[in-house]
Amino acid sequence: MDIIFYHPTFDTLFWIAELEKQLPGARVREWKSGDEQPADYALVWHPPVEMLQGRDLKAVFALGAGVDSILSKLREHPEMLPLSTPLFRLEDTGMGLQMQEYAVSQVLHWFRRFDDYQDLKQEARWQPLEEYQREDFPIGIMGAGVLGAKVAEALQYWGFPLRIWSRSRKSWPQVTSFAGEKELNTFLNGTRVLINLLPNTAETVGIINSSRLAQLPDNSYVLNLARGVHVVEDDLLDALNSGKLKGAMLDVFSREPLPEASPLWRHPRVAMTPHVAAVTRPLEAIAFIAKTIGQMERGETVSGQVDRQLGYVSPACAGFLLLSGADSCYSCHKQRRRL
Repeated sequence: MDIIFYHPTFDTLFWIAELEKQLPGARVREWKSGDEQPADYALVWHPPVEMLQGRDLKAVFALGAGVDSILSKLREHPEMLPLSTPLFRLEDTGMGLQMQEYAVSQVLHWFRRFDDYQDLKQEARWQPLEEYQREDFPIGIMGAGVLGAKVAEALQYWGFPLRIWSRSRKSWPQVTSFAGEKELNTFLNGTRVLINLLPNTAETVGIINSSRLAQLPDNSYVLNLARGVHVVEDDLLDALNSGKLKGAMLDVFSREPLPEASPLWRHPRVAMTPHVAAVTRPLEAIAFIAKTIGQMERGETVSGQVDRQLGYVSPACAGFLLLSGADSCYSCHKQRRRL
């Protein structure tokens, strides 16, 4: 089989060597402009239109957890990739554990009032503070995909009340589920720490705005681990300045790199990282891709296929994987009409 590879920053030679090692007989090449030779699979990140256009591919793999860059190009150039060509994302490949580490560490930072103690340190004040109680510190997760499920699983160990909001209702042990637009405000009303893990779709752009932030209890926190476009940054700053929000931790931004002029850099109640909450780990990603291609070549069912109408992996698929612990989803690849 022939595989074309394109990523603007990855070590291409390493990826090609490892892919050929794990897929014996495969011929993997770096795609360059003008390459119109046949290929069976494409591995891409922010691919140029000409890379995919006009090809008869068995599948396309996005080299990350998100596929919004591909879907946005498809809206302008639908001819780039036929609807019949399966599009896959990296389901976990180490990202779930990274998200768990990030979310748990930040929730505990706020719960143990380390942000307040840091402020006291700046004033050289020795002052023990009243402890927060877990029952008064409910965690709300927006987004019930694979990563949302992983974060909920990790936080359960610490005994916080957990709630989830998503497009459709979930049945997760010890997690209260809210679904759809009608239940969003109720979800927010009881959330002290809001963790965003939503997919980037037309419906979720700007979803964390002034009206939604106003529904949170006073002195709440926002942790954005998904996409910068989900948060209206001016509204977030207003909520912080008014005291509605006590703090925000941001890994993603509407513009990246974040411009030097952004007031987010200088706000005392904003902490940030440069889009590193969960990065692609090459060996784990290559193993997932090689396994999935092998399954497809043998005619087996696979997981991780994106529903291009929804913009993310089908909720039915994500739910099946969470509850069963299986590696493959039996309803995604060959029985899509049943989802």
